[in-house]
Amino acid sequence: MTQRTLDRRSFVRTTAALGVTTALAGCGGSSGDGSDGSDGSDGSDGSDGGSGSQEFLSEEPDYGGFLEDANNYEQTVDMTSSDSVTVEVGAGEGLAFGPAAVAVSSGTTVIWEWTGEGGSHNVSGSDGDFESETVGEEGHTFEYTFEESGTYTYVCTPHEAVGMLGAIHVE
Repeated sequence: MTQRTLDRRSFVRTTAALGVTTALAGCGGSSGDGSDGSDGSDGSDGSDGGSGSQEFLSEEPDYGGFLEDANNYEQTVDMTSSDSVTVEVGAGEGLAFGPAAVAVSSGTTVIWEWTGEGGSHNVSGSDGDFESETVGEEGHTFEYTFEESGTYTYVCTPHEAVGMLGAIHVE
């Protein structure tokens, strides 16, 4: 009998695949809230709701391998035309940012909003520019305005080791 071991990368990929499968399972029915976007919203709340309407940057920024093991990372979502962007904290199965990588314009405020999933989280800039408190309550928010161009990486400190990583690319 051969015993297989599961390395960290395989575990993360498998967990991400299960999360995507679960998310897609809910895409076949109605949204449940009856909303058709006629409330004036454009749906650009930063969530990865599985609608398939997200636009990605044509050229991916160089994250220096930082997002290689990040949960929920596919590509950088282009939100450069928004004045404010919302990123879910505890997205997917609760251990991801949604979306994990976002491109914004200088002067954009990013609002991280807790889903209440995956336990207590925080948002901590890798370079120390910003850090939220650690909380687990749904609806809690933390915001930061990015004034200068560059790439800003961040983590959820309690869940960094399991791939709860994110990036904001400021143009």
